[in-house]
Amino acid sequence: MQTQTPPGTPHWNVGDVTVHRIDEIFLPPETGPWLLPDATPDVVAQHPWLHTGFTDDASALRLDSHTFALTVGTLRVLVDTGIGNGKTRANPAWHDLRTDYLQRLTDAGFPPDSVDLVVLTHLHTDHVGWNTREENGAWLPTFPRARYVTSRAEREFWSGYAMDEPRQQMFRDSVHPVEDAGLLDLVDVPAEGAEVAPGIRLVPTPGHTPGHVAVEVHSNGASALITGDLLHHPVQLPHPHIGSCVDIDPGQAEATRSDLLASLTDTETLLLGTHFPHPTAGRVVSDGDTYRLAPVPPSHTASPA
Repeated sequence: MQTQTPPGTPHWNVGDVTVHRIDEIFLPPETGPWLLPDATPDVVAQHPWLHTGFTDDASALRLDSHTFALTVGTLRVLVDTGIGNGKTRANPAWHDLRTDYLQRLTDAGFPPDSVDLVVLTHLHTDHVGWNTREENGAWLPTFPRARYVTSRAEREFWSGYAMDEPRQQMFRDSVHPVEDAGLLDLVDVPAEGAEVAPGIRLVPTPGHTPGHVAVEVHSNGASALITGDLLHHPVQLPHPHIGSCVDIDPGQAEATRSDLLASLTDTETLLLGTHFPHPTAGRVVSDGDTYRLAPVPPSHTASPA
């Protein structure tokens, strides 16, 4: 399935770091009701600020798949790797994709052989797909020079989990080849977080999965936080109790969301949503006794002709 995405490379400046959004696909309209079933149109309609691009005219959620690429010092860093091309997937929206993701990544200045660090917020299908690409019938690491990192708690959880066949297939084509190549590093992530590169810190945000991490970026007094699946959509800011149908521990996920949102409220930290549609980013601000996202639209860099 060939899927088109908008031209150009959206980006935000965080101190001396430029964070690029690398688009993969728009997710189909039925994704919202499946993924966040409690985010009904009536709930969404209570919050006019969501109509800045986060919903359609009928108050249905918009969601997409993208990753974030940034340069920290001399390191080229990629946070999550999306769904990937040509992979057998149970979800029809993810099955056998044929997108131009790698060209977009290259156009943003991150050709695959230049990437030094790949951070995986968790090991779900739509976050690990471009870990590998098919060459001569084999799945090989897409980023052969990179150190791939995820939390030790995340990998150990799935090692002891009774996976169904679709998830086993995902591990076979997108996780095991990286491990077999000796490229996957497991990081112990304590409560205070773990720095994996200067200015890049993994923050434990369990619930969606037991070892899920968010990614903090710090540079020259500025900060940003990349959500992974701690948050799927901005509707969860005023309604932290709205969880994903695939949360492993819904109660813990809600508590983690609430704590994190409280810590970010009315600060200058830029929140970058891994599945948030345009405008994708913003700052968490207080809104009565809850929160809303004050959007920070990206700048755009034209892709090479």
